[in-house]
Amino acid sequence: MSTSESEASRWSGDRATPDALLHARTGTEVSPEDLVLATGRDITPRNLEWARRKLETEGTAAMEKLLP
Repeated sequence: MSTSESEASRWSGDRATPDALLHARTGTEVSPEDLVLATGRDITPRNLEWARRKLETEGTAAMEKLLP
């Protein structure tokens, strides 16, 4: 088991996500749901619409600004 896998298995959800598990995946498609979750917001119609607009104007850079 790699270090990141062992950290993931010990993550309890009541603490911040370890840095080893946070990363932006440049070159991959980012969905509005991904962007909403990256901000820590709930997936609601209003938040999804915000994310769609942000992705239209900024593209994948919108995610990279949140998770560099």
